[in-house]
Amino acid sequence: MKILVLAIDRDDDFGVKAGVKGPVIGRDSCLDAAVKLSLADPEDSDANTLFAAIKLYDELKKKGEFDEVEVALITGHPNVGVESDLRLSKQLDEVLKKFPADGVIPVTDGAEDEQIFPIITSKVPIISTRRVVVKQSPGIETTWYIIVRYLKEMMSDPEVSKVVLGIPGLIVLLYGIAKIISIKYPPSAQIVSSTVTGVVMLIVGGYFFSKGFRLKPITSLVRIVSRGLITFIGVVTGFIVMLGGAINVYLTLESIAENMIGGIPTSELIAFLIYLNAFNKYFILGLGIMISGKIIQEYLRRDPHIWYYIASFLMLPAFWKVIDLMTIYSNPLIKKSPETLIAGVLLVLIDLTLSIIISIKLREEVKKWSSASS
Repeated sequence: MKILVLAIDRDDDFGVKAGVKGPVIGRDSCLDAAVKLSLADPEDSDANTLFAAIKLYDELKKKGEFDEVEVALITGHPNVGVESDLRLSKQLDEVLKKFPADGVIPVTDGAEDEQIFPIITSKVPIISTRRVVVKQSPGIETTWYIIVRYLKEMMSDPEVSKVVLGIPGLIVLLYGIAKIISIKYPPSAQIVSSTVTGVVMLIVGGYFFSKGFRLKPITSLVRIVSRGLITFIGVVTGFIVMLGGAINVYLTLESIAENMIGGIPTSELIAFLIYLNAFNKYFILGLGIMISGKIIQEYLRRDPHIWYYIASFLMLPAFWKVIDLMTIYSNPLIKKSPETLIAGVLLVLIDLTLSIIISIKLREEVKKWSSASS
């Protein structure tokens, strides 16, 4: 069995620094090339690689396990990539013509040279590999290769570049603008700094939240607006009503508590129940506006599912009363009477019954309407 010990110099340090042209075949020629590169650049790891290949050649010759053993060096090009790999492939063909090996043992100094292993295996089997690491700097070349490769990936991959480059760049940009504004208007430094911090946290938090839950807020918003503008207006208006109600209840909670329990809440739980009871009407109102927008949109589209949204709208009073009763009867500081509870339960039952009857009737009418239109 014929074995070739193959030293690889993918970026052609031998050619650039020592004037050695590949391929180099034979122990003496390889030793001469290694000495030339060592003299030209004693710190270059490629010279150590070739010395290691020669040493391995000597060990295999001494053991006598193979019929023939040869050592060779192939060199690429400083422009690492397609051009260097083509040169390495051609030089390997030249080596195999002079020494038709049955197997090869590549000797490299890092991950970069190992990138051509597929080229080698397409021509001759690899029976073993040997990586040479300089003891004074273990893993430096491999680490550098990984860093460079990662940086290239960041620049080429849009998703990675958004996170690694885009978000930090936006943060630096906003803080730069804030710094300029604070220099021009020193009294506003604190306000500007707080505003920028809030905007940065909002953007970064929103981005990672949407990525974590696989949300696409911009795409979803465009889809909603394009498919149903009236529904979108209803949703936005309803949300504004809810938000305004929530703020109003929060700011006037003490006066609301005075009217309900005759004083300031003694615990957070009591305050929360009072808050829910006061916010209930704003919540139902906002929800009603949202559903109304959907009803109008479906009516204009002549959608047969409109009865479902009308039924939901009719059930809102029952929903409001259930929340009202729960928050009142959960609060021990509010005076309650059995008549109020009975009246509330009757209201819920009547509303639900009417909603079901009307929705069934509407469903039948919508079916006739759909059949006539089709």
